[in-house]
Amino acid sequence: MLRNSDDAEDAVQEIFVDIWKNAGRFDPSQSSETTFIAMIARRRLIDRIRFTQRRISADSLDDVLVEPSDGSEKNMQTVVEAREAFKALQELRPEQRQVLQLSIIQGLSHQEIADVTGMPLGTVKTHARRGLLQAREILGIGKNLSPKEATI
Repeated sequence: MLRNSDDAEDAVQEIFVDIWKNAGRFDPSQSSETTFIAMIARRRLIDRIRFTQRRISADSLDDVLVEPSDGSEKNMQTVVEAREAFKALQELRPEQRQVLQLSIIQGLSHQEIADVTGMPLGTVKTHARRGLLQAREILGIGKNLSPKEATI
């Protein structure tokens, strides 16, 4: 499922760790050991594939913040918008900023952010939602949206 052998090796290690952590949840009346392990492996591989598809390199963010050399209007607009977004992030509470940076820049899921930061999953989701809402407010986005359109 993975095209890169290094990613496959990392995935195997993550799968073994997940199996170890979740071994107590195995119920022989629900499924066989093979099915239990296959489901954990499948979920981990899908997570890894989704992560690599949506991950934005931190280097690419730095490239956007640098003035474009060709002076094209489209590149200039991107630079301006990136700077505005960066300033909006700086105005957020540190916890909200951390959660959004881990999510947007590093492409981590809410669960992965909870694991990395040690925050409860619900707290991570709350920080993400409130941070996005506050960033929208700072940027002036969504002022004329209906409540349904404004949902994240």
